[in-house]
Amino acid sequence: MQLSKNKKYQYTFFLLILNYSIFNGGNSNLLIQVNFLLISFFYIFCLIDKNYNQHLKYFVKENKRSIFFYVLFLFYLLFQILPLPIDLLKFFSSEKYKYLINFSSDFKFSSISLAPSNSFFQFLNFCSLLILVFILKMIFYRERHKNRLYLFLSFIGFLSALIATFLYLSGNTDILSFKSFNNKSVSTGFFINRTVFSIFLLFCLISSLEYLGNSKNIKDKMITCIYVRLFIVFITIGLITTFSRIGNFLLLNTMLIYMINEIFFKKERKNILRNIILTIIIVDVFVLGIYFGSSRIIDRFSFLQNEFAEINNTEVNFLRFQVIKFAINQIYHYLFFGYGPGSFEILFQLKFPNLTNQYANHAHSDLFQFIGEFGLVGSFLLLFSISNYFFSYLTYNLKSSILLVYLIIVLLFDFSLHIPLIQFLFVCFFVLNQKFIKLSSNRP
Repeated sequence: MQLSKNKKYQYTFFLLILNYSIFNGGNSNLLIQVNFLLISFFYIFCLIDKNYNQHLKYFVKENKRSIFFYVLFLFYLLFQILPLPIDLLKFFSSEKYKYLINFSSDFKFSSISLAPSNSFFQFLNFCSLLILVFILKMIFYRERHKNRLYLFLSFIGFLSALIATFLYLSGNTDILSFKSFNNKSVSTGFFINRTVFSIFLLFCLISSLEYLGNSKNIKDKMITCIYVRLFIVFITIGLITTFSRIGNFLLLNTMLIYMINEIFFKKERKNILRNIILTIIIVDVFVLGIYFGSSRIIDRFSFLQNEFAEINNTEVNFLRFQVIKFAINQIYHYLFFGYGPGSFEILFQLKFPNLTNQYANHAHSDLFQFIGEFGLVGSFLLLFSISNYFFSYLTYNLKSSILLVYLIIVLLFDFSLHIPLIQFLFVCFFVLNQKFIKLSSNRP
């Protein structure tokens, strides 16, 4: 079977997502570097095609302001990394200046960022996100293209959940070169953190439901839809066995939003989606109620419960919300220019130098960590760029409502939005959620 040009490019793009999903969501400086190179090479490869090139030119022309502010944001990240004369640093980051003076008076140059090397890799990651937007606008320009992405994510979610559940039931034993980094009582698959894995599976679940919600898919691809229903069952089991409170809370909300939409707002009610939702609820109750014990059903959804482990061998016990409070307090000290992306762990160690082990490398609140990392200047540039684009093009429908719920909960109470794959998926879904109204006769 000969593949069309679009399928070749889109399947190559899917391999990039697969690479992220296998290697812990791209969550390391080395993986950020590798993925930046891969996505950059693929972007250059897309530019070779004349039609795709025209798609990109059209998109850039229509979104000059958003792109301009995002590029300014990237230059701002570079500015945080550049070594500044110590006298200038006193103005841009008086708090870091105090640390340097206390440590030694020999410093002549220093950057705003507390961890310049980490900030540089985060700069590469944010460059990758801009390139991702360009790629999406070049190669996904029809509704059927979105359906291919939904089907792929449904399939990869099924595989990830299947492997994670198998590893979990076998005691999270090591498989090949992949090791079980988390505790033995939850499933994480190829991910280190269970919450990040659950957020990834939620995107796969939405993809599956969106694919089934397309009436053309149900009529023309009946066999494929049957497979997708099977994928949903395994994705749900994978989500349940993570026992992530935030992940399972968002799963419950997703089901409620879809059910309310099917009952009250859909003109053409599809029994298939209602049956799928009921199946998920039944699987949930039976898996937890019988296999794991009914007491864990309610406990699994109470994501506001204090669950941040205590620090051993110290007199200080930090819970989730205490770390969030710490991140909020530090915003004041680095108000305008931040302490640099990827620097939170260094900041924590500076404030608690007597701790015997590394503890907090994230704030458990992406919102306050981002504000602290970028400062008000960087936060404004990023927010203005994103809001200018989405307020102009975002389609306000069921899926965008669910994504906004995810975004708010994750920003306030988790750190998953600092993981490259989760950023990758949010960008994909928000960008592709707009209507293709710009595909007129004036556009190739």
